[in-house]
Amino acid sequence: MAEKIPFTMENLVWRSWSNPMVLEECTAEQIDVLEKSDPVAKTHEYYLTLVRDPAALLARSQLFNAIMYTREGARRADKEFAATAESLLNGCVFCASVHSRLYATFGKDRPTMEAFMKDGLGADLSPRLRAIAEFATALAATPPVAGPAHVAALEAEGMSREEILDIANAVAMFAWANRLMLTLGEPEYAAA
Repeated sequence: MAEKIPFTMENLVWRSWSNPMVLEECTAEQIDVLEKSDPVAKTHEYYLTLVRDPAALLARSQLFNAIMYTREGARRADKEFAATAESLLNGCVFCASVHSRLYATFGKDRPTMEAFMKDGLGADLSPRLRAIAEFATALAATPPVAGPAHVAALEAEGMSREEILDIANAVAMFAWANRLMLTLGEPEYAAA
């Protein structure tokens, strides 16, 4: 088992605890699913582990792409902030690292994310980001405790029902994806 890595915005790699597929041994169907999944899927141990069940990986990738790459709904930065909050709650260091960097890119606000990664909900957040983080963590809790007050807080920040649903979809999807990552492998620091 690798060293315990704290939450970080550093680039990490994820290592599978099982034997991921070797690309050269994948079937044509598996290669096709990897190509439809993500540009890094053919070299990422997570995808090479999940492609053992190509139908499930295809469904996962289609869901991910439909939620995260749509032009409608919530802004990408808001979805990445929500996914970071959910990943912090669930303890997925790898996912928090990825989503925090994506938020910093799309939101053009690295200092806020650095504070959030350090202090969680105790960080000094704008009312909009606080509403997103509180909704995301309430929705990701087991059992979920998100309710009308969370929705009202998002609406008070100008979010439409469609944007709120989009945030909920992202949080729910990543809660599931985090559980896959947390039970199938662990992060390591990227080689320098």
